Amino acid sequence: MHGAVILAIALWPFLLYTGLVVVLLSAILTLSYLLGQHHKERATDKPYEGGIEQTGSARLRFSAQFYLVAMLFVIFDVEAVFIMLWALGFYELGWAGYLGVAIFIGQLVVVLIYEWGIGALDIGPNATKILQAYKKLQRRH
Repeated sequence: MHGAVILAIALWPFLLYTGLVVVLLSAILTLSYLLGQHHKERATDKPYEGGIEQTGSARLRFSAQFYLVAMLFVIFDVEAVFIMLWALGFYELGWAGYLGVAIFIGQLVVVLIYEWGIGALDIGPNATKILQAYKKLQRRH
């Protein structure tokens, strides 16, 4: 019984916060719907309401390697944030912090070399293969 009382005491701020968020969100959405503009014009259903005429399909196909490079960019961008935060606390962290960030950067370098080695960073055409195919064509003619 005593544990349930402690659990109830610890949960009431979270439940209050959740209730306030739901009430505030409902109020904002309701007011936005009631006070917002309701119009239906010729350009409303177009992708760009600014008067720009669309050309072609919006469904462009991207190479999977594009997404791989995008994910790598996000990963390394987040790692840069960690290193900047380490730099802010440089004097407080001392040699232990320096050793930790050196290992961290070493791991990033190893991952980057691995990704480069498996060809994950090659998003453009392979110039070597194109040159080899061109030489084969030249030999045939």
